[in-house]
Amino acid sequence: MSIKILLFGANGQVGADCALAFSGANYNLICSSRSDTDFSNAEAVTKKVSSESPDIVINACAYTAVDKAEQERELADAINHKSVEALAKSCAQLSIPLIHLSTDYVFDGSGSTPYKETDAVNPLGVYGASKLAGEEAISANLPEHIILRTSWVFGEQGNNFVKTMLRLGADRDSLNVVNDQFGRPSYVGDIVSTIRFFVDQFAENNTLSWGIYHCSSEGAVSWFEFAQAIFEQAYQLGVLAKPVKVNPIPSSEFPTPAPRPAYSVLDTAKLEQIINTPLPHWKQGLLQFLNAIKQH
Repeated sequence: MSIKILLFGANGQVGADCALAFSGANYNLICSSRSDTDFSNAEAVTKKVSSESPDIVINACAYTAVDKAEQERELADAINHKSVEALAKSCAQLSIPLIHLSTDYVFDGSGSTPYKETDAVNPLGVYGASKLAGEEAISANLPEHIILRTSWVFGEQGNNFVKTMLRLGADRDSLNVVNDQFGRPSYVGDIVSTIRFFVDQFAENNTLSWGIYHCSSEGAVSWFEFAQAIFEQAYQLGVLAKPVKVNPIPSSEFPTPAPRPAYSVLDTAKLEQIINTPLPHWKQGLLQFLNAIKQH
């Protein structure tokens, strides 16, 4: 049986890879992007769900400009909260389950052990607050949900830290990168594999172990260590023509409009128990990413 999927954010970093993963014969995929549904408009979102009436919804659409969100509070809230609430309510009315992507930014980063799904949330900025409000709206309105919190996402589509480093590294011999913020980089391929696992499970059993899951690739690092690994691998593979030196600096030397959690390492044990396998290390994802860039 072909399962009908409605995918919001089909042109985004995770959504574009989702669209590829679900383009097979077992799936009847409806891709929705900004051109056909304005996700900042809650009514447009409701209308799209009722007109398509899918078996399951994947929401990979989000306002993710962390610093810009401090000025564009209303827009961030419209996309990450208000429209997500409308989505959850329309899914509940039609008995459609929802898989939704969230973020490590729901935590304040004051801890020093990996965050579990049950740990207290306390976002530091507008972006994190809007994403948390979206999570809460889903939990309040739609029991049949999977929320995947992820962190430091990188993939072939869209903008991300890896692409920024490669762009800057092509022009410079050395770069300063903060060494006092820690997290788990997440390769888009690993996130999409997880989403696919849940969709296939639902197609088979018509139910899932609903709730919040942390979904990041294996391995905790600082941004500095992540940058070092990017440049080392990129140089070895010939993606960069020269080595690039990375200098560790404290966050105080690189102020940003939005505060960042200092430690937002996610504990993925709950998810790994469900999917019955450890998530791959981000270095594997980085290698896949760089090889894909090299081929283009």
